[in-house]
Amino acid sequence: MISPLEQVAIAGQSVWSDQISRQMLDSGELALRIERDAVTGVTSNPSIFAKAIVGSDDYEGQLREMADRGASADEVIAALMGADIQRACDALAAVHRDTEGRDGYVSVEVTPTLAHDTEATVAEAREWVKRIDRPNLLVKVPATEAGIPAIAQLIGEGISINVTLIFSLDRYRAVMNAYLDGIERYIEAGGGPAKVASVASFFVSRMDVEVDRRLSDIGTDDASAIQGRTAIANTQLAYESFLDTFRGERWQRLVAAGARIQRPLWASTSTKNPSYPDTLYVHELIAPHTVNTMPLETIDAYQDHGPRPVAFGPEEIAAAHATLQAMTDVGVDYDDVMAVLETEGVDKFIASWNDLVSDVESQLSVVDPL
Repeated sequence: MISPLEQVAIAGQSVWSDQISRQMLDSGELALRIERDAVTGVTSNPSIFAKAIVGSDDYEGQLREMADRGASADEVIAALMGADIQRACDALAAVHRDTEGRDGYVSVEVTPTLAHDTEATVAEAREWVKRIDRPNLLVKVPATEAGIPAIAQLIGEGISINVTLIFSLDRYRAVMNAYLDGIERYIEAGGGPAKVASVASFFVSRMDVEVDRRLSDIGTDDASAIQGRTAIANTQLAYESFLDTFRGERWQRLVAAGARIQRPLWASTSTKNPSYPDTLYVHELIAPHTVNTMPLETIDAYQDHGPRPVAFGPEEIAAAHATLQAMTDVGVDYDDVMAVLETEGVDKFIASWNDLVSDVESQLSVVDPL
């Protein structure tokens, strides 16, 4: 019997896990998810590693060894994350091979405090590539104003990138253009673009959280009518932009040279409002050539009671335009929402990173030397 998530994969959408830990690797859970839940990729971020490292004793041995030789918290975090990412890459190597490089990727994020520093982002991304040394690694670079040129630079060097923290349609178009710029540079330098992969991570549920709050404050019937609908509409319009970009003449020239498409990835797809269906940001966003990276709870929920996947199309995209227009008409400023979400997104990742550094420093101070 074909499982609900296998049906999602058949519909053209890849299922990635938005979670990784040493426990998942040691227990065989990641391997089980790959086999049972159609998982074909893994993403990570500082919050995920903070929970994994601080919330368990799985890392005690490596922490003890590094504390004994006087390693700093930054060195410890890089080593712990690097070990897990490398093992996850190896666990997904067969998927990467069998899909001819379409799937099987594991993402690691540059330090969030570098989100507004182009040169430092590029330098750290290069270091992650050297440290992990696996063909199925994606380095996560935020889609901030400073991140856009970093993306073009890194793609131009043949480094595979997961562009993260995309909220607005304009910024998404800038991300796609940065990818195309980078691929063109790489080809001009004599590189083979078939080895360069990229996804563009469009964050979904956080928009509903912010917009629903504003709609509730407005309080009219028209405002209430679009609560819980704007995030899906925004994401569907992102897909429309994806189709426009990757059907154009510029892209066709790059395809002829062997370039891979930069797939849109739906991130932040757990449901924040308990009154909404727990699979809302999965079953409403099925589309070919996309990825949905889900927390394990969302994966389990869809496997348990996810509806038969039906890809959205022109009718849904037309309705999405109407929804965002209705949002504007009732008085919600789209550009302001996007600015708030990007600022909050970067700040949350920085806060998680700082908490992780602080927690690791605390653990290093109490670890008994060998």
